[in-house]
Amino acid sequence: MLHHLIWTVVSGVLVPAQSGPATRPAERPTAIRVMTFNIRYGLANDGEDRWQNRRELVFDVLRRHRPDLVGLQEALRFQIDEIRRAVPGYEEIGVGRDDGQNRGEYSNILYRADRFRVEDSGTFWLSDTPEVPGSRSWGNQLPRICTWARLADRKTGRVFHMFNTHLDHQSQPARERGIELIARRIADRRPRGAVILTGDFNAAEDNPVVRFVRGDAARAFAAGRSTDLLPSPRLRDSFRVLHPDERIAGTFNGFQGRTDGPKIDYVLVSPGVEVLQAEIVRDNRSGRYPSDHFPVTAVIVIPTQEPSEQ
Repeated sequence: MLHHLIWTVVSGVLVPAQSGPATRPAERPTAIRVMTFNIRYGLANDGEDRWQNRRELVFDVLRRHRPDLVGLQEALRFQIDEIRRAVPGYEEIGVGRDDGQNRGEYSNILYRADRFRVEDSGTFWLSDTPEVPGSRSWGNQLPRICTWARLADRKTGRVFHMFNTHLDHQSQPARERGIELIARRIADRRPRGAVILTGDFNAAEDNPVVRFVRGDAARAFAAGRSTDLLPSPRLRDSFRVLHPDERIAGTFNGFQGRTDGPKIDYVLVSPGVEVLQAEIVRDNRSGRYPSDHFPVTAVIVIPTQEPSEQ
């Protein structure tokens, strides 16, 4: 069985709880469970941690936490197919970043078809030519993408947008320009309303990329660009909404379960979205981890109407 490490609040301090079956809060019928999960490139030469040896752990995480929405990163076509066969009930949105079809990594969205209806969706490339598959512009050696969807909740009728991305692992300028483009697309969404942004940002919480998207930075990045005055979407990190002072928040574990690194994986939500629960999932089986990243989850409630400034 998986060893489940759950975090709970005791006397105002976040501590590991006892291992055991998954616990879900007393959720409202309108609550949505969201997960971001970098599942690690399935063709990587990871030795004992190669995909074939850990895919069942990935499946178990999804079965146990039962997210309604999942933003995947580093997912290849065969990995997505295996996940959907092993964990039925999900439909998907997204394309491969290399050709806009099925080649290369996806930053796709899995959603429960019995819960959500897709009203519109797409993928754009984080480049000067965002509609050109495989395009690169800002110093990133690999194409980077963002997949988005406008979803209607079948339970409530509430409509919201979800964006999922994987920012560059090497180039800070590429991360900055990428998040600016995502912010622009968020600003241009129609209808205006609640937003969820999931992803592996390859950027710690004090990085200007994260500070900008949260609204902590007064403007965007390098002086001299017209996007300097691009307004921040002012999203909130769902984990920090509930655990503002938690220091053990590293999400890249290198298959070793380490927690001393930075938090680089996020479930971000717009103002007005209520956060009921947030967790860094550190499930493992005898020290074997599903991925080199910890998944991050949040249980949220989409408001009937977003604040007017959104």
